[in-house]
Amino acid sequence: MSQSATAALPFAPPAPLPLAVDFDGGRLTSDGGWAWVEEADRAVGLCAGLAAAVRDRRRRRGRHSLLDLLRQRIYQIAGGYEDQDDADALRTDPLLKLVCGRLPATGPDLASQPTFSRLENALSATDCYRLARALGEVYLRERERAGVPRRVVLDLDGTDDPAHGAQEGAAYHGYYRQRMYHPLLVFDGDTGQLVTAVLRPGTAHAGHGAVAVLKRLVRALRARWPEAAIEVRADSGFARPEVYAFCEAEDVAYTIGLVPNPRLERLAAPLLAEARAQQAAADGAKVRLLAETAYQAASWPRARRVVYKAEALAKGPNTRFVVTNRNDPAAAVYAWYTARGEPENWIKDLKAACFADRLSCHRFRANQVRLLLHAAAYCLLDTLRRWLVAAGVARMQLDSLRLRLIKIGGRVRQLADRVHLRLASSHPGEPLWRLLAARPDRDRPAS
Repeated sequence: MSQSATAALPFAPPAPLPLAVDFDGGRLTSDGGWAWVEEADRAVGLCAGLAAAVRDRRRRRGRHSLLDLLRQRIYQIAGGYEDQDDADALRTDPLLKLVCGRLPATGPDLASQPTFSRLENALSATDCYRLARALGEVYLRERERAGVPRRVVLDLDGTDDPAHGAQEGAAYHGYYRQRMYHPLLVFDGDTGQLVTAVLRPGTAHAGHGAVAVLKRLVRALRARWPEAAIEVRADSGFARPEVYAFCEAEDVAYTIGLVPNPRLERLAAPLLAEARAQQAAADGAKVRLLAETAYQAASWPRARRVVYKAEALAKGPNTRFVVTNRNDPAAAVYAWYTARGEPENWIKDLKAACFADRLSCHRFRANQVRLLLHAAAYCLLDTLRRWLVAAGVARMQLDSLRLRLIKIGGRVRQLADRVHLRLASSHPGEPLWRLLAARPDRDRPAS
């Protein structure tokens, strides 16, 4: 059923005939690429794994299974529809119905917004933990698809998630100057895969809960890949003695930024003076020098290796400090640390393309559920991206991938022996479809 039966909307384009627009086109979809989202889901077992991980405690079961609801909600996010309210219109989309397991013409409609609200508020803290574990299992399976990894790099970062009114756990954060949540995100530093996402209150320190998360991750990684080296990389928000102590006790390499203090600045002063002298001799050209020292903060039981940079720039001096237990030369350690800038792009994908900053439920636990659902959408879109990269396509942002691969209008026809999706002619995304269909490891559906 169309949303509107009102008269057509008139337009006057610069052409010989006027334009009339209505919303009575029939069984059309604006997201033909949902077929690939479902195929990625089936290939990695994401929604099935999430549904199997938790008990359905809803008092009102109705006709929507937990698997159906997870598919619909996650596929909608992947398609660019971040709000629960979007389901009220999309529940009749013929292709979304099909990829969620229902026939487009004769199958019942999908769930509406109230059903999703009840679901997200019904899950417990234990359910959230099990959902996170199920998401981690997907990561483990996909990470080893090309073989058991020799190392795993865990990039830890916190990010701001602005609050939407008076929500449980939301609070004013002085650094970000806003009311917010403060999620902890962990990415695989080599592949960009999202490993886990943990919601934290707005006043949580950047490193809050890091050791608890690392304990679970390291245990899971060691159980799966006993011979793989594990490394942790993070900014100065994670510069906490308990993080160093855990990594050292577990034989985990770490490279973590340090907040400058007067003692560290005094240690770097001679190197900075040398950088300025070289800059003056080079007519003001940028000069960067690196060194290292054994440094012991008052809260540390012993000295640790600190690599530091002194940089003379036209706009002034710049010093940075990194604590590490790696044995590489100072220049290699610092280059390794600065490579963590790439996770900022992954966080942007999670927030901008997968709308992980749309945590607008009142209850804190319901927002943790939402964060995991948005993380699941990231997983599916990132799977499609990795398939395309393997086929020779340049890596693109997830919102660009959605625009080129998923946002393709088409007509859906339910026939006696098949469903036919007829897409827009000459769409620029067609070559991507051809590449995905030609994947050597693709299970060939019956034509």
